[in-house]
Amino acid sequence: MFQLTIPISSEGGHTSFHNNVPDPVTSGAELPTFKFELEKSQGRVDGASYGKEATVAQLPISKDIAGVSMRMEQGVMRELHWHATAAEWGFVTEGRVRTTVIDPAGCSETNDFEAGDLWYFPRGHGHVIETLGKDLCHFILVFDNGYFSEFGTFSISDWIGHAPKELLAKNFGVPASTFDSFPKQEVYFARGNIPPEIPSRPLQGWKPPPLTHKYSLLSQKPYETFPGGIEWRVDGSQFPISTTMTGVVLEMEPGALRELHWHPNASEWQYVLSGQLCVTLFGSKGRWRQETFSKGDVGYIPQGMGHSLENVGTDTVRVLIVFNNAHYQTIDLSQWIAGNPTDILATNFGQDPSVFEKFPRRDVFMTK
Repeated sequence: MFQLTIPISSEGGHTSFHNNVPDPVTSGAELPTFKFELEKSQGRVDGASYGKEATVAQLPISKDIAGVSMRMEQGVMRELHWHATAAEWGFVTEGRVRTTVIDPAGCSETNDFEAGDLWYFPRGHGHVIETLGKDLCHFILVFDNGYFSEFGTFSISDWIGHAPKELLAKNFGVPASTFDSFPKQEVYFARGNIPPEIPSRPLQGWKPPPLTHKYSLLSQKPYETFPGGIEWRVDGSQFPISTTMTGVVLEMEPGALRELHWHPNASEWQYVLSGQLCVTLFGSKGRWRQETFSKGDVGYIPQGMGHSLENVGTDTVRVLIVFNNAHYQTIDLSQWIAGNPTDILATNFGQDPSVFEKFPRRDVFMTK
C-alpha cells in the first residue's frame, strides 16, 4: 500500500488553506461528518493485537491529521519501522510499553511508558514499540498528515525481505546465507519473549540524544482547573522535541461545556477515552453540524472552524485532543465578547448596551 503525500505548510495545515483555495470537502452546502467510529472499524488484526486507523480514506475531512488505535498482546512488538511523511505522537491508555528510537545523528533512546505517558518521534526517525509485562497494552498514535496510512509504513522486515541477499551481505559484511531464514514478507507484529525489565544495551552502546522523546503528561500537575473540568496540556515549550504537535487531555464533568471557540493555527483531532461527548461544528454561511461521540470514537475539527464540546452523559468525559502545531492557540467566544466595548456589541447585534453588562468580563473556557 502506498502513501499519498501532500504539501504541508511549515505553520501546520494543508497549503490549500493558506493559499485560500476552497476545500471541496468542507465548502459544500452542508458540513460533512467529522466523526469516525474508530474502535468499531476492522483494521489489521493479528490474534488479540490490532491496528485501526482513521485517515482521509475513512474520514475525508481529516486532511491534516491521521490517527491509529493499537493494541498489543504479551510478547508482541510493533517491528522496527519509520514514517517517511509524518511525525508520530503516541499516548498510552492501558498497560506498559517500551520504545527505542534512533535519530539521524545515530543517537538512540529507550524509554518505558505507562498509562498517561506519551512520546514523539520526528518524521523519518526509526523506532520500535514493545509490550512490557504480561498485560495487554493500548495506545493512540497521532500523525501530522491526514493522508498518512499506518499500513504504508516502511518496515525493516519488508525491506530486508525483498532486498537481494548479495546486496545485504555486502552491506553488513556477513555471508549471504545469513539471510536465508529471514522473513520474506513484512512482519508488522513480531512475537517473542517478554522483554527484560531492564532494557538491553544497544549493539553500539548507549548513545543518548540531546532531547528526550518521552513526556509523562498525566503525572504532571494539571495545566488548569475549571468549573466543570480539568485540562492537562503539553506543547513544544514543555516537550521541545515535539516540534509539530500539541497534546491535551480534557476531563469534563456531566453537563460541562468547553465553550464555543476556534484555533487559529491548527486543526484538532479528538479521541474519546470515556463518556459521551457532543461536539458542535460551525462552518460559516449558516452551516453547523452536531455529532455525539462515545468511547473509541474520533472527531476532527479543521483549522479555524468554530466548535464546542459538551458532556451530554451521566459519567465524566475524558477526551484526548491533539493539534498539528507545537504552539497552542485558542480564541474563545467569551474572550472575544469581553475584548470589545458594549457600544460595538450593541451595534453589531442591534441590542441595548445594557444587555452585555451581564456577559463575562473574562475568558470562560469551560462552564457547567
